[in-house]
Amino acid sequence: MKLNDSPHKRLNILTNEWVLVSPQRNKRPWQGKQEDSVVEQRKNYDEQCYLCPGNTRNGGEQNEEYTSTFVFNNDFAALLPTTADQTRYEEGLLLAEAETGECRVICFSPDHSLTMAEMSVPALEEVVATWKAQFEELAEKPSVNNVQIFENKGAIMGCSNPHPHGQIWAQNSIPLEIQKRTETQQTYFQKHGRSLLSQYLKQEISENERIVTKNDHFVALVPFWAVWPYEIMIIPVRHFSSIAEMDQSEQQSFAMILKEVTVRYDNLFQTSFPYSAGMQQRPTDGEKYEGWHFHYSFYPPLLRSATVKKFMVGYEMFANPQRDITAETVAETLASLPTQHYKLTQ
Repeated sequence: MKLNDSPHKRLNILTNEWVLVSPQRNKRPWQGKQEDSVVEQRKNYDEQCYLCPGNTRNGGEQNEEYTSTFVFNNDFAALLPTTADQTRYEEGLLLAEAETGECRVICFSPDHSLTMAEMSVPALEEVVATWKAQFEELAEKPSVNNVQIFENKGAIMGCSNPHPHGQIWAQNSIPLEIQKRTETQQTYFQKHGRSLLSQYLKQEISENERIVTKNDHFVALVPFWAVWPYEIMIIPVRHFSSIAEMDQSEQQSFAMILKEVTVRYDNLFQTSFPYSAGMQQRPTDGEKYEGWHFHYSFYPPLLRSATVKKFMVGYEMFANPQRDITAETVAETLASLPTQHYKLTQ
C-alpha cells in the first residue's frame, strides 16, 4: 500500500482512534480565510501586561519582581478547591458532578518580548525544573488525581496574553484523554512487559521516516497518526511515567529539544509559530502505572503558510479527524530546517 498518494486511514495506538489521510488533496487551490500575519515588535517590559514583573494583575494581586520563572494561582481559574455543598445532580437522563482542583500560571521569563523559541537553553532548563517541582507538589495532594501542564501560544490558539507563559490545571477527576492513554498503555504493558511507546520509538528509529530531531535522551517526531498539520511528539528514550522521574541530564536534554523544535517551527514560515503544547503523563491518584510512558505533544494549526490555518470543521466535527499532508512529508520538511532562529540571520 502506498501511503503518499492515495487516501487511507491511520490508527492512533494511544487512543485507538483513526485519522483519515488524503494526500491527493494537497494540490487543491486555497481561496478560504487567511489569518493576519503581523510581525509584532514587543518590548522587554510592558507596563500594561498583567504578567510582567512588578505589575498588578487583573485580580488585584501584584507580581513579584521575578528574574526567572514565576508561578501564581490563576485569578480566573476554571477549577476551584471547594464547591457547593451539593456534589451531585441527577434528574432523569441529566447528570452533573462537582469538580474540584486548582489552576496555576507559570511565567516562563520576565522578558515580555520572548517566546520559548527565543529563550536560552539554561532559561528553558529553569522552566523544566519549575514544571517538575509543580508536578511533584500538586501530585502529593490527596484531592489531586491528575496534573495537566500545557501552553497555548498565539492569539489564534486562544492565548489571551503574549507574555511567555503556560498553565497547570490540577483536578480531582482523571480527564478522558488521560483515561484513553492509560488504558492502551497499561494493556500493552501487561501483555508484552514493556511500554507501548518504547516499542513504537524503536520502530520509528529503525524506519527513520518521521523523525525531526533527537538527542541523547529524547526523540522529536511527527507521529504516524498525526492530526494537526505540523504535529510533533517528543518521546524520552528511557521509559518513565512522569516529569517527576526526569534526572538532571534528561531535564537539560528536554530543554534542548524544546528549543530546537520551537525554533524549527518559527523557521518554517518565518513567523512566531502558534501552537497548543502539553505533557501527557500518568495520573496522580496513587495507583501504579507501569505502562505509562511520558510524552510531550505540540498541536500547531498553521497549514500552508503563516496566514493559512487548519480548521477542525465539517467531516472532522461530525465523523473523524482528517489531514492532507502526510506525516512523512511533514517530518522531512521540519528536519530540513535550520536550528538557528531566523531573526538572528536577518
